[in-house]
Amino acid sequence: MGKAQKYVLLGDATYPLQDWILKPYQEDANLTQRQLRFNYRLKRAHSVIENAFLRLKARWQILLKCDDCSLELLPTLVLACCILHNICEAHDNPFNEEWLEGTEPTELPKPCQPAPAAMEDGRAEQVRELMCQYFESCGES
Repeated sequence: MGKAQKYVLLGDATYPLQDWILKPYQEDANLTQRQLRFNYRLKRAHSVIENAFLRLKARWQILLKCDDCSLELLPTLVLACCILHNICEAHDNPFNEEWLEGTEPTELPKPCQPAPAAMEDGRAEQVRELMCQYFESCGES
């Protein structure tokens, strides 16, 4: 869209809108078709991320038992699993669907209540609007 953007994290409605947290438009009867499509695409992107984490945990089941390792080791362990996982995926190392049997999708921790409007960043709406335009220009896929 002709404007350089930073990376953003995907959040849900409970997170404050920030220029680095992309969240859906609030679901109500006033949403335009464009905003509904944006929300749909954001949900699809989020499901891809959830599936990637599910496959990561299924392939490296040590990640399911991280409560018995030291906190200092944890970031290195997760990073090593991510790197090895990406190497396996890049080289078409077969993923055994049976590995998923011991792995359940888990709800990631998130705030219990929506963030107050005062926490929202005014510039963030411009970022969301730009992403909304971008998603629309990509067409449906």
